Order: sequence, then structure tokens, then C-alpha cells
Amino acid sequence: MRARFLLTDRRDGVSAPPYDGCNLASHVGDDPHSVAANRQRLAETLGLAPGQLAFMDQVHGPTVAVVEDADATPEADALITTRPGLGLVVLVADCVPVLLAATDAAGRARGVAVAHAGRRGLALGVVPEALAALTEHAAQPERTVARIGPAVCARCYEVPEEMAAEVGAAVPAARARTPTGAPALDLRAGVLAQLRAAGVTDIEVDPRCTRETPQLYSYRRDGLTGRFAGVAWLHSD
Repeated sequence: MRARFLLTDRRDGVSAPPYDGCNLASHVGDDPHSVAANRQRLAETLGLAPGQLAFMDQVHGPTVAVVEDADATPEADALITTRPGLGLVVLVADCVPVLLAATDAAGRARGVAVAHAGRRGLALGVVPEALAALTEHAAQPERTVARIGPAVCARCYEVPEEMAAEVGAAVPAARARTPTGAPALDLRAGVLAQLRAAGVTDIEVDPRCTRETPQLYSYRRDGLTGRFAGVAWLHSD
């Protein structure tokens, strides 16, 4: 069994402006038929059927849902499965998509998870919660592979001092400054610190800033816009 990860972007989809491209979110005002077509393309890229993609109703909290099928859309900000052939999808447009895979001593994948780490979710501990749940169902943190996807960078995420202090109190590594010295948040640095503190060592970080990368959706850059995805799934050898 192998774990596979995929990060999409806004290219090659059918959505019209301002969602132009491969918008995968059904809650942002895009035409439902366009969203369905984009999800169909995503499933085909993964070698899955659209009914094998599991989505969640993301609410910027710490709730983790364990799923064995894609029939429901749980209110959660992290999904876990041990079922092969079920693609777990996290949707983002500045927040951090976190992809996790737990392996056994022989390197075989036992389970996968995705998490949506925005400012509130990061402070509330959605990533440690997802990792703890994955550990319960699959394997230990030291055997967990983590991939941190694109997100808005600290240069582009200026926030009020009170907000920076609030998040920094929960996750000190997330507190940052812009080049001009204004208070800011570095969400990826916060996620990275949480994973390392939990014992995860196999971590890769995508350095792209969503606001600075036209091929990615960014709410802070565009306001009304779509969502790209991080996907994790188990594939039978």
C-alpha cells in the first residue's frame, strides 16, 4: 500500500471568471455544473471516480472526522481514512493544506489524513488533533510523512497586533513581521513547528505564496475567488 499526495492549482478547469480555472469549491458562488466538471477532472487525474472523493464542510476549527466513504460531508477541518481508493480533499485559498500519511515499519502506508489550517484552526490545534487521530488509527508520528502545501506567506499576511498576539500565544512560531515591520502571521511556520513538536521528521514544505502565485487561488488577493485542493489517498500496489 502506498500513500499518494496531490496539490491542484487553478489551471485546466472549466469555471468562468472570477473563478476561472479549476475551482473545486461548491460554496463560493461558482456554477455547480462547472464545479462538478472540475471535480470529475480531479477524480480522473487520481484514477478514481467522483464518488471516491471525500470533502468536508470546513469551519476553521479543530474537529477531525474519520471517513470510510464519500457519502457524507462532515463539518470538520481534518479527514482521516484507512480505506484504499478514497481520496481525502482539503480546499484552500490562503490557508495551509496539510497532507499526512502514516506508515508501518516496512514503509507501507496504513492511513492518510488532510487538514485545513487557517489562523483559527492553527491556534485551536487542528494539525495536532489530526496527527493524534491518525496515530490512533494507523501509526506513530515518527513514521508519519507530512507535506505542507502553499499558503499565504508572512510578507503578505499582515494582521492587527492583537490577532498576532492571540495566535502567537497558542503557536509562537506563527508570529511574524512583514518587511515593513508590521505584525503578521506565518501559518506554515506554525504548522511546521506543531508537526516537529509531535515527533514528525519527514516533512516537506511547498514554498509558494498563494497571494504571489497567479496559478493559485488567493482570497486575500482576489476576494471573490475559487479554491484549489490538497488530496491524499491510499493506493493498492
